[in-house]
Amino acid sequence: MPSPLGEKIRALRKQKKLSLEQLAELTESSKSYMWELENKDDPKPSAEKIGKIAAILEVTTEFLLNNTVETPTEQVIDEAFFRKYKKMPDDTKKRLRKILEAWDDDE
Repeated sequence: MPSPLGEKIRALRKQKKLSLEQLAELTESSKSYMWELENKDDPKPSAEKIGKIAAILEVTTEFLLNNTVETPTEQVIDEAFFRKYKKMPDDTKKRLRKILEAWDDDE
C-alpha cells in the first residue's frame, strides 16, 4: 500500500504529465527507485532527494512530507515558485521583474 508521500508524488507526477522514467531522470534517480517511493508502504528518501522531487513537482518539501494535507495550497505553490526564483540567474530574475512591472502597468 502506498504511503501518503508516494500518493502525492504519483498524483503530482501525473498532473505534470511526467512518466516515472522522466521524473527519475529529472531527479537523478532510477526508475525503480521512483517506483518504490510511489508504491512502498514506508519509503525513506533522503532530504536531498525529497528536495529534488519537490522542486521538479513545484511544491515544497514540507508539503510532500506532511501526512495531513493532500493537495498543495496556493501558499505551497507560491513558496515553491519563490524557492525556484531565488536560484535563478540574476539576468533571469531581472527579466521576470520587468514582465511583472509591465503587467502591473496594464491594470
